[in-house]
Formats: sequence, C-alpha cells, structure tokens
Amino acid sequence: MSTTGTIPADAFSLRSPFGRRAIGLSVAAAVGGFLFGFDSSVINGAVDSISGNFELNSVLTGFVVAVALLGCAVGAIIAGGLSDRWGRLKTMMLGSVMFLVSSIGSGLTFSVPDLIVWRVIGGIGIGIASVVAPAYIAEIAPRQIRGSLASLQQLAITLGIFAALLSDALLAGVAGGASEQLWWGMEAWRWMFLVGVIPAAVYGLLAFVMPESPRYLLAKGRNDEAREIFARLVPEADLDKSVNEIRTAIEEDRKNKGASLRGPVLGLQGIVWVGIILSTFQQFVGINVIFYYSTTLWKAVGFDESNSLLISVITSVTNVVVTLIAIWLVDRVGRKPILLTGSVLMTLSLATMALAFAFAENVDGEPTLPGAWGPIALIAANLFVVGFGASWGPLVWVLLGEIFPSRIRGKALGVAAAAQWVANFLITVSFPAMSAWSLPLTYGMYALFAALSFAYVAWRVPETKGMELEQTETLFVRKAKEPARR
Repeated sequence: MSTTGTIPADAFSLRSPFGRRAIGLSVAAAVGGFLFGFDSSVINGAVDSISGNFELNSVLTGFVVAVALLGCAVGAIIAGGLSDRWGRLKTMMLGSVMFLVSSIGSGLTFSVPDLIVWRVIGGIGIGIASVVAPAYIAEIAPRQIRGSLASLQQLAITLGIFAALLSDALLAGVAGGASEQLWWGMEAWRWMFLVGVIPAAVYGLLAFVMPESPRYLLAKGRNDEAREIFARLVPEADLDKSVNEIRTAIEEDRKNKGASLRGPVLGLQGIVWVGIILSTFQQFVGINVIFYYSTTLWKAVGFDESNSLLISVITSVTNVVVTLIAIWLVDRVGRKPILLTGSVLMTLSLATMALAFAFAENVDGEPTLPGAWGPIALIAANLFVVGFGASWGPLVWVLLGEIFPSRIRGKALGVAAAAQWVANFLITVSFPAMSAWSLPLTYGMYALFAALSFAYVAWRVPETKGMELEQTETLFVRKAKEPARR
C-alpha cells in the first residue's frame, strides 16, 4: 500500500474521517463562490427590465451589468493582506456583510448611479471571497484530494448561478414578468436582487462556526489552537510532521516577507504571468455572456421571456453536472488533458454559434434565427457550457492554488484573481455593443480565444496532478528558465 510517511494514502481519501472533515470545511468556505455565481447571474433576469425602467442604451446597460466586476478586482487585490492581518474567517465575514448590503441596496435602487454603487460594493465582497476561499481550502486540504476540494469553489459558483437563474424564473413567473409588480409594490426584478440576502447571511454564519486556518494560527503563534484543528484533519501519527512542515514554510515565508512579484517578464515573474494568462483565457472565451445575457440570447432564438428564463435554468443545471464530472476526474486524469479537451469543445461550439448568427434576420430591430439555425445555436451554446464547466471553469481555480511559490502565493493569487475580474468586466461590458454591431464576429472572437487557450496550455502548462505544492511550482520555474539556458 502506498503511504504518506508512515500513513496509508487512503487515510486521506474522500471517504475517510479526515477526508470528510476536510470536505465539510471546504464546502463551507466555497459558499463564497456561491455568492459570486449568484451575483453573476441574478442580473440575467433583471437586465432587460433595468434597461427599460431606466431607459439605458446598450453601452450603459453593459456597464451596469459589468461594473460589479471592477469591485471584484479591488476585493481580490486587498483580500490577501486582510486575511493575513485579520485571519481568514473575519475576512470572509467582511465579504458576506458587503454582499448582503449590496443585495438590499440593489433591490431598493432608485437610480442608475446608486445601483452602480451597490453593485460595486457587492463586487468588492465577492472579490474578497474569491481569494480567501481557495486559500483556506488549500491550507486545510490533504494533497491527495486537493484538486477535488479546490474544484468545490467552481462547483459553488455553478450552484450559485443555478440558484440565481431559478429564483429569477420563479419570481418572474409569479409576477407575470420581471417588470411586473410582485410584493409590497416592488417589481419582480427588485426581488431578484433581494433574494441575495439569504446566501450572504448563510456565508456569514458559517464563518462564525468554522475553525480558523491552522496555517494562520501558527503564523500568529497560536500553536495549541492550530494543533487542535489539525488533529481533526490528519491522523495522530502524522500530526507533528504536518505542523512542523507548516512551521518551516511559515519561517521561509518570513525570510521572504519582502518578496516581490517583480521579475524580468514585462515587469513580473514568469509564473505570475502564467496565472494571469490562465485567468484571462478563462474569461475571454465569453462564458459569462451566457450567464449574464442568456435570457436576451434565447429571445433572439425565438423564445419568450418565460421560456428564455427556463432554458437559462436548464443551462445552469448542465453547468453544475459537468462541474461535478470535472471534480471526479481532476485527480484521476490530470489537469492538462482536461483543459485541452475543454478548449477543443469550446472552440467548435463557439464557431458554430458564430456561423448560426451569420444567418440571423433582423425582426423589429432584434436578431432572429430562421429555420434550423435556432436549435443549432441552442445546442451549440449548451455544448459550450459543457466544455467550459468540465474544464476551464474549475481547473483554473485548481491551478491558481497550486502553481505559485509559497513566498508570493497570496500576492500572486490576488493579482491573478484580479486579472480574472478585469477580463470578465471587459467581456461583459463590451457584449451589448459588440452584439449590436455583429454577433457572428463577437462569437468568432470568443472561438479564437478558445483556440488560443489550447495552444497556450499545450505549450506552457505542465501536469501537476498529485504533486506537493512545493513541487508544482518548480515545474513552472524550470520551464521559464529553459530558454535562457539555450
């Protein structure tokens, strides 16, 4: 039997007591991902009503939808410093409070400027959660199941998307339309935002009952508390070894406290650019166009608002299922093969969507797909979601938690997450204007980025399955140095 020191490897399986405890804590931390997914898609059912209510043009509509992502970038940048200073749990609580306030403010909004402010506040909270959650999971997860547990962040995002789209569909259905009044004289689209109070409160309550990260406690000299938590996560025979390894890592980090992200590759270390580029590709394939604007997209295919919302819910369920498949495969098949397969499927499906919309007809100022092109676009969009959800969605988060050297992990993860939010913002804010100009070229551009993502992974990303965090970073460092030796 293979072992970890003197400990059987299966002691850390998902079925073992230690594995189950790690899963429980990871699930609780990943609720931050649920908030992101919820906020990402709750706007889907409300965007047309907001645009009509406040008489917005396509550019301003795109900005209102996307502006939360700028807040996410800010939150991602400040999260590392806050979590090191206050601890992981207090930082999670801050994120939950900001999202709760944002949900209430957005639901009660009376103008575009104040709606923008509330969405930025919520974005900052989500950006904080997007960094703290994977860091917390990485610090409590045994390496044998680290990939699966890290993937829970993306699973939570997909569940948040599903919950938002389902609640949008139910609220619009009860009211008879997103713009119709529901309860207390408020339109259904306002209640779509207010529902966000529930997951925000759950996240905050979980942060009250979760144990603090053992690594953070050891860094603060709270050794007894750290050992008590570790005793529930690793076998007793492995306890001292685990604690000593983290102490050694902390001391090493202190020696490198002033470590900078600066390097010879356009001002940054090469490994930081790997994280930035992976994050950028994850968004530049246009996935959030599906989750932010899919209701509008399905109307173009020929469905009314009610059926468009229903199809969006079905798409989100597909996203959840394929993410579960990715979680099951990531520590069996490996990161690289799954990413490459996903890139191929995304490229083909996006190219098909571009071709379908090349045959669109203009009816009452809106694109409509004639004949078989409507169903073809519908199938292609869902295949795109399958390709993304089973690969680039969860696996980029896994790699971001693995590839950075410990001395810069917090800073680098913050920069990579911020790049992801900025890329998401650029795609989201540009889609309404670009789609009004040319949908075939818009989807063609996303297909091109999907093809480029295949080339980049094949060229630059090594396999990290089953390796210690310290080992994974050396793969990328060696790769970066090889050209200089020639």
